[in-house]
Amino acid sequence: MFPDDLLALAEQVRDAFTARGLWLATAESCTGGLIAGCVTAVAGSSAMMDRGFVTYTNEAKTGMLGVPTALFPAVGAVSPEVAQAMAEGVLSRAGRADVSLAVTGVAGPGGGSADKPVGLVYIACARRGGSIGVERHVFPGDRTAIRLATVKRALELALAAAAEGE
Repeated sequence: MFPDDLLALAEQVRDAFTARGLWLATAESCTGGLIAGCVTAVAGSSAMMDRGFVTYTNEAKTGMLGVPTALFPAVGAVSPEVAQAMAEGVLSRAGRADVSLAVTGVAGPGGGSADKPVGLVYIACARRGGSIGVERHVFPGDRTAIRLATVKRALELALAAAAEGE
């Protein structure tokens, strides 16, 4: 189901989290659960994957993650502020999670604009008691390519978060 390079990366994430006793949780909009799906496609992920939230609508982001409703008219769902609020919301609602990943973006083929083109994705990664970072990407390709590129970068950020503090 997932390309070999993503499965290999998911194995690295599993190994890094398991070795450190860390737990991962995700909040996904444009990827619709693909990050959690990729991680759990790897045997042994139950030792480090806590949960995943698929929050495709603004209402879901607010209801499940506590994203402030005022953010949506102010900056839009595809914004660094919403990605950060999603990542923080995961940590506040997933008591076991040490690291959260959150993604929001425009996967296309429609829905883009001059300010927010197709391929624009914000990826947030937060470590409980540590750093939170948000990255902006404009991934090329069709809907599938954009979503898979998002999964790849999110898993890379999870690996970096696992190593934080060493």
